[in-house]
Amino acid sequence: MALLTKQSVGCTAAPLRHKPQRLPSVAVRCAAATEQSVLKVSRNENFGKLQAGYLFPEIARRRRAHQEAHPDAQIISLGIGDTTEPLPQYIADAMAKAAAGLGTREGYSGYGAEQGQGALREALASTFYPGMVAADEVFVSDGSKCDISRLQVMFGADKSIAAQDPSYPVYVDTTVMMGNTGTHNGTGFDGIEYMVCTPENNFFPDLAKTKRTDIIFFCSPNNPTGAAATRGQLKQLVKFARDNGSLLVYDAAYALYISNPDCPKTIYEIEGADEIAIETCSFSKYAGFTGVRLGWTVVPKKLRYADGSSVHADWNRMMTTCFNGASNIVQAGGLACLQPEGLKEMYGLINFYKENATILKNTFQEMGFSVYGGEDAPYVWVGFPGKPSWDVFAEILEKCNIVTTPGSGFGPAGEGFVRASAFGSRDNIMEAVRRFKEVYGKQ
Repeated sequence: MALLTKQSVGCTAAPLRHKPQRLPSVAVRCAAATEQSVLKVSRNENFGKLQAGYLFPEIARRRRAHQEAHPDAQIISLGIGDTTEPLPQYIADAMAKAAAGLGTREGYSGYGAEQGQGALREALASTFYPGMVAADEVFVSDGSKCDISRLQVMFGADKSIAAQDPSYPVYVDTTVMMGNTGTHNGTGFDGIEYMVCTPENNFFPDLAKTKRTDIIFFCSPNNPTGAAATRGQLKQLVKFARDNGSLLVYDAAYALYISNPDCPKTIYEIEGADEIAIETCSFSKYAGFTGVRLGWTVVPKKLRYADGSSVHADWNRMMTTCFNGASNIVQAGGLACLQPEGLKEMYGLINFYKENATILKNTFQEMGFSVYGGEDAPYVWVGFPGKPSWDVFAEILEKCNIVTTPGSGFGPAGEGFVRASAFGSRDNIMEAVRRFKEVYGKQ
């Protein structure tokens, strides 16, 4: 992030005790913690490399500071991608019924299968991957973010990583935590292959210039740009991974927002993907489950490591060792989402947020901004050429009392952009539009 340098958090260079392959032999140790301790346990130095706070808590901190300075300000958040609308009634009722059932002898249940309830795994496979994925290849969890972290643990601390630039910060930050990078060089981390995705390349990386890595993180539709990869582009990506023997982690968290029929909603629509790709997804942005917590990850049985051992078996071991299964109440809600009435309600919620995105995108276009996304994803990516993203964030917060997300927080290629989230009530979206026009419509 542009304004969050290691100097700003009091960090200094220090020798790296555990040296990742092919990476510089220095790490950044945060010098702020100087109080005496009774512990004789050294800190994981990889945490010292992280650039101050995680992006979204830092945004929240700045919002609080602005609110304290302007106590009467009515702040509207178009920042963190958190859903705002109530849970659909049919889905909420299913969870309420499951919760009430736990208070009866007949309805009580304790520990369940760590991989998820069989009925939910079957429903996920048949609804989203018909003929492509078997139910026992679907692992139910508490969300994609958690699964991405568990995947990193499973992959281990000696893997090279590629990620879209810009992209969801969790891919890079968990890679840093695992010790698979060098230090931050002022724009990005040494040792990560940043796959630049900008308007100039239609938000799809130049694979001919992309170095081979062990793991590739790819999100479509992309967070933050809102760009969805076409079938032709995903064929290129799968071929690239197969040719290089790379494992593709495909984040499909926003797949149901896709309108373009040329953009697949799962990587498994692409031939050969089941031999190189893991897909992770979530109910968070589909059914408003950001606080409820329910997701899933698909690990095909055809996935094999270089020695022929099963990736599926290792993931099963990871989940049974490190996870006790998603809440049985929440899984009842997930199963309700996939029933005809639940699907109808879920798509109604998705369409509501898509309408918000259209309103935001049209507004920025009318004001003359270069704006992307907002069609196949609930995010609008707005360009402010020549301006640091954190400066734009601060300006919008100060002049409009609106929280956005600085593009540089998603990677070096995000500099000069901000992300506006379509997650909000219609009243708040319309008020945000009015404020934007008042400040920027005159320029």
